[in-house]
Amino acid sequence: MPNTKKSDSAFIVQGSILAVASIISRIIGLVYRIPLTAIIGKTGNDYYGTAFEIYNIILIISSYSIPLAVSKLVAARLAAGERKNMMKVLKGSLVFAAISGGAGCAIVWFAADLFTGWLKTPYASPALRVLAPVILIVAILGVLRGFFQGLGTMVPTAISQIAEQITNAIVSVVAAYSLFAYGKKVGAVLGNEKQVAAAYGAAGGTLGTACGALIALAFMIFVFFLFYSRFKAKVVRDHTVNYAGYGQIMKTLVFTIVPVLLSTTIYNISSIIDQTIFKNIAVAQAYSAGEISEWWGVYTGQFKVLINVPISIASAMAASAVPTLTKAYKAGDMKLCRRQIHSATRFTMLIAFPCAFGLMALGGPIMMLLFSDPDKTSQMMMTVGAASVIFYSLSTLSNGLLQGIDRLRIPVRNAAIALVIQALFLVFLMRTCRLNIYAVVLANAFYALLMCVLNGIAVRRYSGTKQDIHTTYIEPCIASIVMAIAVWLIYTGFHALTHSNAISTILAILAGMLIYLFLLLITHSVTEEELLRLPKGAALVRIIKKTGLL
Repeated sequence: MPNTKKSDSAFIVQGSILAVASIISRIIGLVYRIPLTAIIGKTGNDYYGTAFEIYNIILIISSYSIPLAVSKLVAARLAAGERKNMMKVLKGSLVFAAISGGAGCAIVWFAADLFTGWLKTPYASPALRVLAPVILIVAILGVLRGFFQGLGTMVPTAISQIAEQITNAIVSVVAAYSLFAYGKKVGAVLGNEKQVAAAYGAAGGTLGTACGALIALAFMIFVFFLFYSRFKAKVVRDHTVNYAGYGQIMKTLVFTIVPVLLSTTIYNISSIIDQTIFKNIAVAQAYSAGEISEWWGVYTGQFKVLINVPISIASAMAASAVPTLTKAYKAGDMKLCRRQIHSATRFTMLIAFPCAFGLMALGGPIMMLLFSDPDKTSQMMMTVGAASVIFYSLSTLSNGLLQGIDRLRIPVRNAAIALVIQALFLVFLMRTCRLNIYAVVLANAFYALLMCVLNGIAVRRYSGTKQDIHTTYIEPCIASIVMAIAVWLIYTGFHALTHSNAISTILAILAGMLIYLFLLLITHSVTEEELLRLPKGAALVRIIKKTGLL
């Protein structure tokens, strides 16, 4: 029987490591999007965002499920002591990744014009073609990340993510600047300067993604060979009787990947459906092409980029949950499963609630600070849609939790149900209420809410987990509401004194973090034991104890 507290603590620590790396990566991504947006403009953001929407769907179909599936299979064989079979999983997965990633690469390259034309954004084609080889790179990268996650360490994945994003940021800005200038010259000759310059600039932005993925892959290969001798020694000592053939490995891999693939495909294809419905109905409602392009550019290049920062925490917790839950589930330790589900959900909600309410309170000032965008549309978009941070965080996590307890088909079914209802809701908001881009924001949040409810019912049914409503949801919610009111008052007061949006916003955000932590401590909503599970938790506890709050 594993040590429950030790396993639970390790699970949270590994999840926290990946969460911190994800936040750093997202922040880097957010920061470089500021100069990128300034270079390529809202129209360029439309092309850039459209290329990524298509790329993401093909990536999901071909490669996105690989890390989760590999980590699950490796963790299961590691728990059984089958190290030779574990290495066979790695080799079989690399073959699978090369085939699926190569196919995805070819599809994107040759069908780029078809895809972008279908979405009424033909100038996104160059950016999409730059992303084609990234699909193959990410597929192989995903296998190596999944392998280390299955072994129970998130450190290689975390470091590779940060290295990937730093490279992405530098190359994206430099390439976008250079290609945008070149595109202006080409566009001047063709008589279509704005669109051509934006298209070339967007392609420069996606070039950074390609270079970042390549650097991350090189790092993961380096780490693998660094520790290969240790792996090999353990494999030699493995005396497993039941050796799995590569045919069996590939079959298991396919049967593990396909449900995850279908779930993530349906889960993420909603963005493509949103774009198709929105742009076609908006054209029919006589909005200009410029308005539609700028609205979608703000939605993908500003709103979604910002809310994805806190949502990345849920993705990290889900990634760390799958291998640990798989081990506990295979061992029949449902008590440990329930503890880990409860811990992951509570940790995610402690972060998601303050982020959501903070964005509601300071959505406009943050948009002004990051993107120098005085447009009320972008500011209202954040205020209206910030609640989706909570819903997407919880639905993303619950997807991973269900996959960790071998309920792979349930997220597929739930995503399909939510997708149909969400599409109908979006059509209703566009046609009846004429909410233009706000309809997309609301429908997006509604989809995530449906997934929360459906997945939550399934998690409780199949794991027996009864989440503590008060400590998991009510306490963080109340503390976040109080914090949001406080930061709005702080921002308003400092802005009246300094007339500086930047100073007022930064001070309000920093004050909000301290206020939220203070509220959690004085209401005993977070315990010393929970703080100690975090990276550098002991140092944090020592500092807090000096204040007398713990």
